[in-house]
Amino acid sequence: MYVTIRDRPADGIGPTAGKVSATVLLLGTVSLLTDVSSEMVASVLPLYLTAAVGLSPVAYGFLDGVYQGVSAFLRIAGGYAGDRGGQPKWVAVVGYGASAISRIAMLAATGFAAITAVVTADRLGKGLRTAPRDALIAEASDPAMLGRAFGVHRALDTIGAALGPLVAFALLWSVPGSYDSIFVVSFAFAVVGVAVLVLFVPNLRTTAPSARTGLRRVLREVGGRRLRRPLIAAGLLGLLTVGDGFLYLALQERDDVAAVYFPLLYVGTNIAYLALAVPMGRLADRFGRARVLVAGHGALLACYLLGALPSGGPGLTLAVLLLLGVFYAATDGVLPALVSRLVPAETRGSGIAAAQTVVVLARFASSLTFGVLWAVRGPAVSLLLFAAFLVVAIGVAAWMLRGAEAAR
Repeated sequence: MYVTIRDRPADGIGPTAGKVSATVLLLGTVSLLTDVSSEMVASVLPLYLTAAVGLSPVAYGFLDGVYQGVSAFLRIAGGYAGDRGGQPKWVAVVGYGASAISRIAMLAATGFAAITAVVTADRLGKGLRTAPRDALIAEASDPAMLGRAFGVHRALDTIGAALGPLVAFALLWSVPGSYDSIFVVSFAFAVVGVAVLVLFVPNLRTTAPSARTGLRRVLREVGGRRLRRPLIAAGLLGLLTVGDGFLYLALQERDDVAAVYFPLLYVGTNIAYLALAVPMGRLADRFGRARVLVAGHGALLACYLLGALPSGGPGLTLAVLLLLGVFYAATDGVLPALVSRLVPAETRGSGIAAAQTVVVLARFASSLTFGVLWAVRGPAVSLLLFAAFLVVAIGVAAWMLRGAEAAR
């Protein structure tokens, strides 16, 4: 992947057009290291919880919902804190630090309550850091190149997400069932990521709202007409988004994938995401971020249909992983790129946080619902039901997002 590096001009007045900021690359490196850490744990968590700890599908659905959605409770707070102080870097540092500590805490977490607490702490850290980090990316980037900037960041992030399961696979291959070693190595990567953020990422100051209008302005922009339809559309689509863990468990149950190979399912998706993150960002910049966002959910729909087939094999499994990578490449960085241009600069972090909060809360509800459906009807029927509703949601979202980018 070729990336042209640039820094902010010496006069500090905005970015050089057409190039990706060094700040974006540094933040991408932080995310790379952090995702090695988080995906090491995430790639073994479904099997660890269902096989080693012995949780039922409903209990796993609850924990997966926590993993997907609990970060919502701090996303707006993180975005507002970054906007209010005008220094989002230090808000992000606190969030990354909390997630790092949670990695080592997994060693002592053996029961359902303890594991839930650790997962909650990790996700709260993610919620706190995400919007300030994305606000830094937007602040350091040419507005016309936001899709590409977020795509480059997500590509670096995804390199870490691909490496994490490989490290977990190597550890499990060397010592079967060595979950403790995964938690220790995961902690080490997370600490290095925090160090890079603290020592090397510049403390870009964003435009802070005034003391009188800060919170009132934020609430008005987040609830305003320009964001209302995008937020509703994103929430509707999020309600029909099944967590990766459930899809992988469905593939494992159908195709009898050995436990030691389970982390490699995450690798397949992340490699596809890595290859497509920048091209999808460019596509979104050229043809419309809202259009690419909606089209990405079409790839997710195809995942559900392929995952629900009664028989599979390596070819179908690889197709699901590829399509899931397409889905993430078309949505994960595209949504903040879309939202960041619909709000003023001084409330950008809060606007991004609002969109992300809606999505994670919707996915929390989705995981709980899917877990109950799985327990009652099994994975295939549950995937088909979600696919049917997703068809409707895609149509509604496409209608609601018409003209969204022209509204800025």
